[in-house]
Amino acid sequence: MKAHSARVKSKNFRMIAGKPLFRWILDTLTDVSEIDQVVINTDARDLLAAEGLRHGDYDGRVIIRDRPEEICGDFVSMNLVLEDDIDNVPSDIYFMTHTTNPLLSPATIREMIAKYHAGLETGKDSLFAVNHLQTRFYTEDAAPINHDPDNLIRTQDLPPYYEENSVGYFFSKESFKKTSARIGASPQMYTTPALESVDIDEITDWFVAESLLMRVAAGESLPTSWS
Repeated sequence: MKAHSARVKSKNFRMIAGKPLFRWILDTLTDVSEIDQVVINTDARDLLAAEGLRHGDYDGRVIIRDRPEEICGDFVSMNLVLEDDIDNVPSDIYFMTHTTNPLLSPATIREMIAKYHAGLETGKDSLFAVNHLQTRFYTEDAAPINHDPDNLIRTQDLPPYYEENSVGYFFSKESFKKTSARIGASPQMYTTPALESVDIDEITDWFVAESLLMRVAAGESLPTSWS
C-alpha cells in the first residue's frame, strides 16, 4: 500500500462511500476466517496510523511491514514486494490483492480458496483472477484477432479471451520461487464477478467504484448476474 498514487492522488487513503479506500478490502479480508493474517507492506505507516490503523489491530491479525527503500516507487515490480513479504512472513499459502479492488467479497475469496486447493490435487500450483471476455478484438492496425468481419457471428459464440485483472492471486512460497512471480509454472484461472472486478486505476474508475460502494454501504448486495 503506497502513499503516492500517480493518477488518482492519495487514493488508498481517500474517503469513499463512508470510509478510507483501504478499509474496504481490509474489512473484507478480516471477515474471511480462513485468512489467518493480513500483511500490509507499505511506505505509509504514518498515514495508516492517522486513519486509526496500527500493527496488531483486528485482534492481532493485521501485520504492518515497512517497505524497504530499495523496492519503493512507482516502477518497482510487485513481485519484488511480494518476495520481501514471503522471505519475512512464513505461510503455507499466500493471497495477494490490492487496496484498489474494494468490491471483492468474502464469498468470492472463499470460492477462490476452494478452487486453489482443488487445483493442487490436479497439479496446479497457483491461481489468479481474470475477466472472461467475449467480444471482437483487433490489433492496433485494425486487423481482426478472434473473428472474421465477413462472417459475423454472435459475440457470445466467439472463443473467449481471459484478461488478468489483478483482483487476486493465490500461491505458495514454492510456486513463487519457481517463477519469481505470483503466477506459478502451472496456474489456473478464476473468473471474478464483473462488479467485484472493478479496479481503481483512473479517476473514472473511482466514480464507478464509489457508485457501487454506496450501494454496498446501504446494505445492498451486488448482483453477480441478471435473472
